[in-house]
Amino acid sequence: MAYVITQNCCKDASCVPVCPVDCIRPVTPPDGFTTTEMLYIDPEACIDCGACQEECPVDAIYYEDELPADLEPFRDLNARYFAQQPTEPAAIPEQPRHTDLSPSTLRVAVVGAGPAGCYAAAELLAVAGVDIDVYERLPTPYGLVRAGVAPDHQHTKAITKLFDQAFRNKRLTCHFNVEIGRDLSHEELAAHHHAVIYAIGASQGRLLGIPGEQLNGCHSAAEFVGWYNGHPDHAAREFTLSGERAVIIGNGNVALDIARVLLTPVENLRTTDITENALNALAQSAIREVVIVARRDARNAAFSVGEFLALGSLPGVDVVIENGNLEPHAGDDVETAVKLEIAREYAQQPQTPGHKRIVFRFLAPPAEIIGESCVEGLRVGPDDDVIATSLVLRSTGYRGSPVDGLSFDQVSGTIPNDRGRVVDADGRPQAGLYTTGWIKRGPSGVIGTNRACAEQTVARMWEDFDNGDLSGPLPARGEVDRLLGERGVTPLEWHDWGTIDAAERERGAEAARPRLKFVSIAEMVATARS
Repeated sequence: MAYVITQNCCKDASCVPVCPVDCIRPVTPPDGFTTTEMLYIDPEACIDCGACQEECPVDAIYYEDELPADLEPFRDLNARYFAQQPTEPAAIPEQPRHTDLSPSTLRVAVVGAGPAGCYAAAELLAVAGVDIDVYERLPTPYGLVRAGVAPDHQHTKAITKLFDQAFRNKRLTCHFNVEIGRDLSHEELAAHHHAVIYAIGASQGRLLGIPGEQLNGCHSAAEFVGWYNGHPDHAAREFTLSGERAVIIGNGNVALDIARVLLTPVENLRTTDITENALNALAQSAIREVVIVARRDARNAAFSVGEFLALGSLPGVDVVIENGNLEPHAGDDVETAVKLEIAREYAQQPQTPGHKRIVFRFLAPPAEIIGESCVEGLRVGPDDDVIATSLVLRSTGYRGSPVDGLSFDQVSGTIPNDRGRVVDADGRPQAGLYTTGWIKRGPSGVIGTNRACAEQTVARMWEDFDNGDLSGPLPARGEVDRLLGERGVTPLEWHDWGTIDAAERERGAEAARPRLKFVSIAEMVATARS
């Protein structure tokens, strides 16, 4: 018997070092990233000890005899991975940590309290003598774990328990509800810390560059996801749900999340932490079909095997495949081969009268959004077909925003860097400045990908420290709070988030839900200070 890694895998890789027989793959190489969507357990080598299951932060690992019915296919997927790659080398040894320092030798600012910032803070706290200040513009931590992960993926959100260990460390101080560039300048931040790590993510949706994007009814996926997850920037938005069809441009996991939320029965969503505003709007929604438009064919689809497979379990929903080249190639990797198999199964299934539909329309590059003042349709190639709709959502990726005082790559939407070390427009390293997460590498990977990304960045910081580039006297640590106080800014601390968290959970418990979120900064701050 063996353990099986399933859909919720976040690639955090906490399970890898605890496995006594080294049977979990792939392993992230130093200064690199794996290309698979998830991790896999070798069923032939597994000794059934359960250490990986105990360590998994998102409950993605099951004993194979206890797999839920909808996760049964992952048993075969794990086995097939190793059947195709039996000669993969042994796990790469964990890189040694930097030696401990004397107390308060190094002071580091981490800007952003999402997964990228949390992993960076945890990596720094592994070395004694490092003090950390975390700055987050919202009153709440966790970034896209809170405001991006779909509300029906509560297991995935459990990874925040891992991050809490760092936030509770006495060497880490939280400055929530403080925005760098508004409340404190980049120059002021750099003057009060030996090093600054920007982990601010990528919160802006990418434009398509086609006519009609300005029409009412065309929105970015970032706006829609933020709406149903209660992000303060988007919670008050309104979306046209009165038509029977919505169109999503792009076919990554975010597109599948949105399609699922639009078509999942409202009574099922009531058991999640979706916002009341979104829940009420979806209860009145007339949408019965979601068309997911992709430029390329099915073998190049951006969604993961797990999320694609899960669509088949949606109650009262048929999955339809159009225009996709679904035939396998001899050189296909396991994940591509399985995606195509799932797509062929969907394509062969009869449609059920009365069911809602998710339609995958491959090889249909978007050409124009049609309408006078509001969206009326989307024209797609290569035959100039028009898909009638009143709602178009762009799910073609995210991009970051510039930071005053730092170079910015407008094409990629990232801060230019060399493996996390910030560089200027001419490629020269900027002393004491670093970046990690999506603002470093672009919107790629899953939550756990940020762990390897942060390790790579922190390794660059230690190189600079050992070269003597991160030394010198600093103002007293409390000087930042004094500056903020003079400007009428009172940061929220970790215990303030605890107050917000407890209040949200209490409100949720009254409605038999995980939590009922506050969706405005004002009510979050008022709750924290009540």
